[in-house]
Formats: sequence, structure tokens, C-alpha cells
Amino acid sequence: MKKIVTGKASFGLTQGSELLAPAMDYDAFIRSKVAVVKELGFKIEAGSVNPIAKGHQAAVVRWAVQGGRRAIFAAFGLGKTLMQLETVRLILESLSSIGEGFGHGGPATCAGRGLIVCPLNVRQEFLRGAAMLGITDIKFVRRSEEVDEPGIYITNYESVRDGKLSPSLFDAASLDEASILRGLGGTKTFREFMKVFECVRFRFVATATPSPNDYIELLAYAAYLGIMEVSEAKTRFFKRDSTKADKLTLHPHKVREFWLWVSSWAIFLQKPSDLGFSDEGYDLPELEIHWHEIPTDHEGAGMERWGQGKIFKDSATGLVDAAREKRDSLSGRIEKMLEIRALDPAAHRLIWHDLEAERHAIDKAIVGITSVYGSQDLDEREDAILAFEEGTIPELSAKPIIAGSGCNFQRHCAWSIFLGIGFKFNDFIQAVHRTHRFLQTKTVRVDLIYTEAERNIRTVLERKWAQHKELVRQMTDIIREYGLGANALETELTRTLGTTRVEVRGKDWRLINEDCVKETARMDPDSVGLILTSIPFSTQYEYTPKYEDFGHTDNNAHFWEQMDYLSVNLFKVLQPGRVAAIHVKDRIVPGGMTGLGFQSVYPFHADAIAHYQKHGFAYLGMKTIVTDVVRENNQTYRLGWTEQCKDGSRMGVGMPEYLLLFRKPPSDSSDGYADMPVVKQKDKYSRSRWQIDAHGFTRSSGNRPLMPEDLEKVPHDVIFKLFREYSLTQVYDFEHHVTIGEALEAAGRLPVTFMLLQPASWQQDVWTDITRMLTLNGSQYAKGKEMHLCPMQFDLADRVIEQFSQPGEVVFDPFGGLGTVPYRALLKGRKGLATELNPGYFCDAAAYCKAAEEQVSMPTLFDLEDLLKGNEFPLNEIRETQESCLTPAKIAP
Repeated sequence: MKKIVTGKASFGLTQGSELLAPAMDYDAFIRSKVAVVKELGFKIEAGSVNPIAKGHQAAVVRWAVQGGRRAIFAAFGLGKTLMQLETVRLILESLSSIGEGFGHGGPATCAGRGLIVCPLNVRQEFLRGAAMLGITDIKFVRRSEEVDEPGIYITNYESVRDGKLSPSLFDAASLDEASILRGLGGTKTFREFMKVFECVRFRFVATATPSPNDYIELLAYAAYLGIMEVSEAKTRFFKRDSTKADKLTLHPHKVREFWLWVSSWAIFLQKPSDLGFSDEGYDLPELEIHWHEIPTDHEGAGMERWGQGKIFKDSATGLVDAAREKRDSLSGRIEKMLEIRALDPAAHRLIWHDLEAERHAIDKAIVGITSVYGSQDLDEREDAILAFEEGTIPELSAKPIIAGSGCNFQRHCAWSIFLGIGFKFNDFIQAVHRTHRFLQTKTVRVDLIYTEAERNIRTVLERKWAQHKELVRQMTDIIREYGLGANALETELTRTLGTTRVEVRGKDWRLINEDCVKETARMDPDSVGLILTSIPFSTQYEYTPKYEDFGHTDNNAHFWEQMDYLSVNLFKVLQPGRVAAIHVKDRIVPGGMTGLGFQSVYPFHADAIAHYQKHGFAYLGMKTIVTDVVRENNQTYRLGWTEQCKDGSRMGVGMPEYLLLFRKPPSDSSDGYADMPVVKQKDKYSRSRWQIDAHGFTRSSGNRPLMPEDLEKVPHDVIFKLFREYSLTQVYDFEHHVTIGEALEAAGRLPVTFMLLQPASWQQDVWTDITRMLTLNGSQYAKGKEMHLCPMQFDLADRVIEQFSQPGEVVFDPFGGLGTVPYRALLKGRKGLATELNPGYFCDAAAYCKAAEEQVSMPTLFDLEDLLKGNEFPLNEIRETQESCLTPAKIAP
């Protein structure tokens, strides 16, 4: 940080002020945001890779070793086993050549230790691969006590999960078929398991099928590799569902950027020609899919909730329904399996199933079949799988979660029968590709048995399969376009740096489509009577694909570093003695980020107070805006009723919003009045109004307590208002409050999507009557347009504008969004000014401000063309700007 004075720097302050400003040039700061994935490994020559490796395998190995932390998503049969072994071997060899090794602090002269973690039943593949590569210092272990000499060690996931083997003993680790972690169960979740590898210097992951519809899996791999934290990646690329936690949808404008980012640390390899090598010997065999629908038994269809018997069973739409349908239809499915099997009874064949009851039925129906299952002795299980793999036993039954990953059955088997189907696409596709893979010489047949009630499951399975193919296509196109090792992300995304300024204006309002930092630097000192804004909540959301977006930051410190560039100018443009009202909200921090195992709170508002004080603002206090705890729980699952009953100590409180009030010191500090005071005439601003404003509540009559029976048939919106009135006019009784809610719950009338009986407050600093849904998003929704992620409520804007500004003054919002602040300022007789980086929001804000200027209460009555008629910036150019994200356009004077 450096001290600057007005006129001596591009980000200057008012005359006579001497405050802190960022030391780095702003453009340089923005350029530094481009996410470049670092290379943490060793650059090796082509001749260093074992000559037994094919061209594509050697290329991937060199890329992985140079990166040091990479993901290999290679199609079944392309040689992931060989690639992992060679990658780990070359990492250890490189460590030895520079005199390093043993990440746990062992002798620096040793080559170090490498670990490959694989599913049960797969170690034989690695031992066979090591023998082909001539690797002799390789050993299978299950406990830390078995680890001693330098070399490569193999273990199963269960040994690490159960704490028997510590990753801290190794310098390099590769997770083979890591996607099985999602179904592994046990005491550690998918992300928590990989977190224990943070102490390992070089980390790799290999699997053929990262789930195409489970982005969390890809983000977990990125976190394991140390590329980017899950929360940061969510913010950067995904549009979140505000009603459901972890439901992620890629922003349309972020789709290509997301896959470019993934390609910078992961390779999706489908065939050698993707990297420019020959596909000879890598032709996938033909795949025949046969669906067999059997009738559903509707005898036990059950009853409707109102007591009427059902004629037909409901479709199996969930896991519980699906499991029940499988049990009810077991005999019919076994009969169909035997019918299919009779086509060639002597063939080598896999029978896939999901339930233990199915395994027992298969064993009873097929004499001599070999089965593997979870409670079986591990060595016995592996011997059976190896025997089937080598063709010494002809028929094997197993669950996909047990034998569906890592095993190579293509040498003697080309036929699979699925006794049932389910929603778990990853388990399904892994099982299919135990036989349908490169080096398979026969046509592969897959038979899938399902019931009439499971048609929906088939539809979901086929949809996920299509999504998987689309993911593969996108990644293949990127590899072919940029090649392996090129930083496609840096090459392409640096082109999005910079903005083109666009302005739309009316009689008493101006909107600027521009980076707010650059625009406030251009503004005149002391030109704004009030600043009212809802600043971005750190890294919580990104609103545009531009790197200038404040949400496009790595962490909280990085966010406040960018805010430094803005706040120094906000101080400059605000009139002396006037108020900056900053709307904020604290943030939930997932337990996985802190290692605490439970969610905690980042006090964002506290950092905001310190930030603005640092930039010269005096802190006046805060207003508390109560939010809906039920809606919040639907977003975070943090305050759930069930969780409270399990352990009340885990539960915090609902997250209110805060309006922080700051004041720029006046030029004359002798009396503390603003240079241009906000004056109110007593004949218009009565003592009565002042008392109500100061106390923050209004009493109303009520001749008896509100009783539960009063609410039995009353609409929810009326109940909400009645309960607020009751709670403000009666002595508060907590137990009575609970009783009313329990009575509504018993009648089935207590909503689960929002809090109906919200406690009101008499305290002037707690606002419980802010109408949550009264925002410009209402008009956005009505017009079918994109809704803002965090719109400001009209009530909040109106109160601040009336209290802290005078008619005719400029009210400024640097984060304009949909234009709530200038829109409400116009309706209150002020002048509206806002900047907004998102071109879509900017265009909609212009429409609302034009409507307010013409004193129209419902902007939806106007078409955008009519609303912007007469502006010097034409509609078609605004729309082109919106579609292309700030393409060059005419700028209004």
C-alpha cells in the first residue's frame, strides 16, 4: 500500500486527504487474476519414458510428470495402469537426481516412496504392469508398518480410509479409479478422503469416467490436486440454486471457460489420435445393447394418501422406490435372466446385480456360478476375480461397486447381463467397460433387465450416457485444438481482459456499463450526496465472465485487495459529511474448508467495517435486517430441524443482513455537520414521524391473544401479517409462539420452504419488516428475464434514500445490478447514478430507470425499445453489447 494525495495519482482523493491506496497498478492487478495452473513437477526428455510405452502413453506421462499434479481421464484400455506406474517412477527418479525424497523427512539421498491407491481386486493389474516395465521395487501393503525401503507401494482405498496406512509416508501418490470413492462409504466422504493427501508433494488421479453430471466430483479432483478449492470453483463457474445446496449449473457464458480450465490440469483421452498418434490396434468393438422390459406386478400398488386404492404402482422415481421394485420383481427378473442366458449357456459371462437378495437368487438359479461379495475374505475375492479374468472360470456374479472398476475382463468375456438397472451412472458405465474396451476382439453384448415401473430409471440412465458422450466430445475438441501441455486457458481468456464503456442517460439519471473502479476514478470529487450499494459478498458469486468482476477473486483477502481500488475513489466522490450505506451479509464456511467438520461463519460485515475505516470513513453503526431461517436452511442445510435434534451444539443462528453506515468526515470538524447538511423541514417532518422512525416500530390494537384456531383456514400471506401485528402488540411469549406453530404443523399448514411465523422486533436497529420479495426481480420474473442473484429490497433503499439525502441530490450505486438504487432514487425525487459491469443487468436497469422517469409504477408495461427511445445509445447496440459482453459500441457523451 502507498499514500497518495489528490492530483498525484490516477486513484486520488479529495484535496488535503492522505489515505492508503493500492501499490499495484489496477490493470496489472486484473491481469494477475488469469488462472494459470502451475507446473510443479519435472521436465523430462522423451527417452526417459520406458520404450515399452506407446506414443500416446509416453506423451501423457511426460505431461503428468512435468505438471506434478495432474488427472488422467483416459478411456478404457488406453493404459492408465502403465501411465500411473511410469509417472510415479519418473517422479521418484527425478527426486533422486536432485538429492530429494521422502516427503516425511527421510534421508535426502534416497529416491523416495510412491503410492498407488487402487480398488480391491486390481492390484494384480499393477503388479503385471510393473513386471512389463521392469519395475522390481514394488510392493503391496495394507499398513504403515509395512512401509520401509524406497520404491513404489500399492494399497487399497480401504486401508487409507480406515487410517491403517498414512499418505504422509510418501512423496508421490496416484489414485486409481478414484471415482469409486463416491460409493465407498465408511467414515470419510469423497472430499474428506482426498484431503488426507495434502501432505503429499506430487499427486495424481486416474479414472476413465469422471461423472459428467456430477460437477462436484471434478471439483473434488481439482481440490485434491491443489488446483483450486471447491468453493472457489463453485463461485467462478457455476450458477447456484438458491433453494438447494450443491445443486450446480454452469453459467452459459462459463461453459467453455470451465472446460478450458479442466483441460489445464486434466486430460480426457479417448483414442491415441487425439494426441496425433496412430489408432492402430485401438478400435473399439461393436457394442450391442438389449433392453428387456418385464411387466410390473400391480397387485400391491398400495393406497393413495386420501385412502383410495391405487390401480397401478407408481413409477420408481427414487432410490427407495427403486429398491422396493427390485425386490418385488426379483423372480420375474431371474426368469428373464435365465431366458437370456439360454442363448449360449457355455459362454463366459458377467451377471451384475445390486442387492444381496439378488446374489442369493442368482446362486440358486445358476449352478456352479462364482460370486464375489463384500463380506467375503479379500484374498478369496481377488482369487475369484483373477480366475475369471484369466478365463479359468466361465461365469461371475458381482456388484458393480465391487468388481466394476479397474478389472480387465476383455480377454475372455464379451457378454454382460444386468439383472437390474439403477440411477448410479458411474457404476453402470464402469461395469459396461469391463468388457467393452480397447484390445477386445469380439462384439460386446450387454443385456439390461428392468420393469415397467422402472422406465423412468432407464430414461435417466440413457440421458446421463448422452451427457457423458457430450463431455467427452467437448474435452476431445479442446485437446485437438490446443494440444497437450499448451495452457489453453491462459491463451484464450486473456482476450477477455478490459471493458468498453457504454453510457445511457435520462433527465435525472445516468447508467454506465463499465468497471466501477475505472468509472469512479473518472468521477469528480465531492459529486455524490449518498452512496447506497450492496457490495459483492466476497467470492460468493460471479456476475459476469469478466476478470474485473469482484467475485472473480481467489479468496477473501484477494477480494478486499480489489475493493481497495474502489473504496479510495468512493471516498473521493462522496461529499464531506455524507453517508455511505453498505449492504452486506456474513457467509457460511463449509466444514470441509476449515477442517472442523461443521459449518462456521465468516464475519464478512466485520471485515467490511475495518475496510471502510481504513479508507477514511467514520463508522456510524449498523441496521440489522432479519432474514428467513427456513429459506436459508434450504440453501445450506445448516440449521435443519433433524440436525438440531441430533446435536443442538452444531446449530448456530439464521444469517441476518446488515446495513453498515459510514460517514465521510466533513471539512469543518468543529460542529460535525456535513458541508451540505441533509435538512428536513419540521412542518413536513413531524415530531411524531421522527419518534416512529427513531424507535423503529408502530404499535397497533389487539383485544386478545392470537390463538391457533384463528389461523386454521387463513391464507399464508395473511397469517404472516397477522402474526407480525400480534407479536408487536402483545407481551412476547416464546412457548405460545411455539404452540401456534405446532398447531399449524399438526394441520399440515406449516410451510417447509419459508418461515411463516417470524418474530418481530421493537428495536430500531433491527428491521424485521423488510419485504424480502419486493425487488426488481419480480419484474424480471414476470418478463422472463434473468433474475439478479442478490437484489436489494425496495424498502431498504427507500428508507436510506429518504433519511440520508435530499431531493435533487445524486444517489450513487457502484454495483448497480438491476438498477434498484437509481430507480428508487428517481421515484423519491433524487438523481440516480450507477455503474454495472454485467451488460444484461445494465440494459434492464436502463429500462427501469426510464420507466421511473416517466412515473410508471410497473415497468413491465413498456417494451425495452420504447423505454430507451430517444437515448443517444441505440437499442440494437445495447443488445449487441449484452450478447457479446461489451463489444465496441457508441458511447454517449
